[in-house]
Amino acid sequence: MRIRQETLDDALLVEAIEYAAFKNHPLHAPGAEPTEHRIVHALREGGALSVSLLAEADGQALGHIALSPAGVGDAGNWLLLGPVGVLPGHRGRGLGSALVRAAVDRARARGAEGVVLVGDPGFYGRFGFAAVPGLTWPGVPDRYVLALPLAGPAPQGVITPHSAFRTA
Repeated sequence: MRIRQETLDDALLVEAIEYAAFKNHPLHAPGAEPTEHRIVHALREGGALSVSLLAEADGQALGHIALSPAGVGDAGNWLLLGPVGVLPGHRGRGLGSALVRAAVDRARARGAEGVVLVGDPGFYGRFGFAAVPGLTWPGVPDRYVLALPLAGPAPQGVITPHSAFRTA
């Protein structure tokens, strides 16, 4: 497996991976179309796709992860992790874990204070992400609002993502 930075030629590939990864996903209502591919597109178009990584195996791109700037209360340089998608049929092979580790490494290398996300604490907890009292995302139960401080204390306040996350 190889993790690499997205290139200019990868935009449609990345969107196809995110669409396929979230089509019929339990997070979405039955029959609902996924929006994650549109989020990545809007982040790219808005110049807010800070990190965009692909996981490849045998020369085929099988997964993708994105980081974008996010407001986190009064904290400074924080990144939002997501979306992260792995093609159906290739899950459970460590691709998602490798992407998360690589994204956190890139965030650290960029000097980010930390990374926030909305996700499964059982999965993301193994990378050091945890719920933080006082860290919120409107409409999301606090146990799914997670942070990984990289420099300094854990943040408090409302996470404000890029407007791409309001993409319908």
